[in-house]
Amino acid sequence: MSPAPPEAPLDAAAFARRIPVSRETRARLETLLALLGRWQRRINLVGPASLADPWRRHILDSAQLLHHLPGSDIRLLDLGSGAGFPGLVLAIMGVREVHLVESDRRKSAFLREAVRETGSDNVRIHIARIEEVEPFPVEAVTARALAPLPRLLELAAPFFGPRTTGLFLKGRNLDAELTAARRHWRMRAETEPSLSSAEGRILILREVARVRSSRA
Repeated sequence: MSPAPPEAPLDAAAFARRIPVSRETRARLETLLALLGRWQRRINLVGPASLADPWRRHILDSAQLLHHLPGSDIRLLDLGSGAGFPGLVLAIMGVREVHLVESDRRKSAFLREAVRETGSDNVRIHIARIEEVEPFPVEAVTARALAPLPRLLELAAPFFGPRTTGLFLKGRNLDAELTAARRHWRMRAETEPSLSSAEGRILILREVARVRSSRA
């Protein structure tokens, strides 16, 4: 049996058919991708191959998390934001307050310009290592391609409250990462297939807490 042919690149109209957005929102997402293309020539913001299909690899990949958030009238923290995926996309799509954490100053410079160009006045950028950000209450924490789950939970846990939802874009190693993480963490975990990748999954975490040591 021959392998299935690769999917044709997604365009703005095809994205909007999968995740309906207003004309204004689509224009702002187009602005983000145009800016990404210009900056990518100077600094490595994303994997170069991903720019052959940016609406799928970056916009759809990020926007699919909107459905799993506990609403849009929330405060969201995006860890290791890089070029703004998924956090800036979710801000453009209507999340009330989004905090982007990125320690790389060149990427942070891109984020500042992207926030300005897309008119995203609901975004705050933290130019710092995640460990240096003073914890504050949030309803959702997101991350993409940041770290294996055990390390990711170490970084994210200070921001988790009783009703915080974690949404993490993961790949083929998710099951092994969950097994490793459960040695030290309690959590209520669900997974959903990714809309943007056959191998990708969305990990949805709630009630995250460190396992207490049984040793006296």
